[in-house]
Amino acid sequence: METMRKFRKVVVGGTFDRLHLGHKALLRKAFEVGKVVYVGLTSDEMIRDKPYAEKILPYELRLRDLLKFFDVNGYTNYRVIKIHNAIGFAGEMKSLEAIVVSEETYKGALIVNRAREERGLRPLEIVVIPIIRSSLGPKISSSLIRAGLIDPFGRPLSSGNETPRKTFKGKGLNTNGDTHGEAEGADYSD
Repeated sequence: METMRKFRKVVVGGTFDRLHLGHKALLRKAFEVGKVVYVGLTSDEMIRDKPYAEKILPYELRLRDLLKFFDVNGYTNYRVIKIHNAIGFAGEMKSLEAIVVSEETYKGALIVNRAREERGLRPLEIVVIPIIRSSLGPKISSSLIRAGLIDPFGRPLSSGNETPRKTFKGKGLNTNGDTHGEAEGADYSD
């Protein structure tokens, strides 16, 4: 198996709402290729136009879930920075060397690199991971989770006629009928 070279500083960004297998694959790749991982976490103001925006967890809860994931997986070399636009700090932080994205967000990395070049900075090397599919066929996404169609592992929840509060059954999760919030026995490792 070919080992990717380690970068000193890498960046990854997103909303990271309802941390799912796709998010975890992206974050794991960032820690695999980077010695220090900078995570751009979108502000509450940035998410207003996303599908089911009213169901997106607030910044503080999304941050809490990220920190819990890092802790459970033993990741210590990171910094989470709140971002207020799509480029965030990645467009101006000189010491960054690489950006980790999915196939779906590759175009965003190109926009970041264009912004860096306009500021006279070296473009970031782009590390791309494949999209993680749900058992329904489409990619695992927070939008499908918020809609109550899949769980964070990509498994179908219902026919869509029932509310997520009644149908959520995540591996190892006991959420007392709620698809968010701190859950006793939650599995943040997969």
